[in-house]
Amino acid sequence: MIVGICQVELRVYNCISLKSKSQVIKSIIERLKSRYNISIAEVGDNDIWQKSLLGFSCVSNSKKHIESVISNVFNFIENDERVEIISTDIEIV
Repeated sequence: MIVGICQVELRVYNCISLKSKSQVIKSIIERLKSRYNISIAEVGDNDIWQKSLLGFSCVSNSKKHIESVISNVFNFIENDERVEIISTDIEIV
């Protein structure tokens, strides 16, 4: 069993309140869950309007599959115009 664990720090654009940030982040999280079958949650920067820290993981029996899923998730987030990736941290165990 191989586990991929990632943290993604995001800058959220056009947010004027925590409520508007929450709507954007929840939308991204739900779409990623359904599309890539990953476990994902907002794990930090909950009280900052324009930043978010997402953590996600996936489990497989193939390192190649995990790397593919992680790459697809990053590409999906990068293509969303509402957010920008500031930094990432990847660990494959």
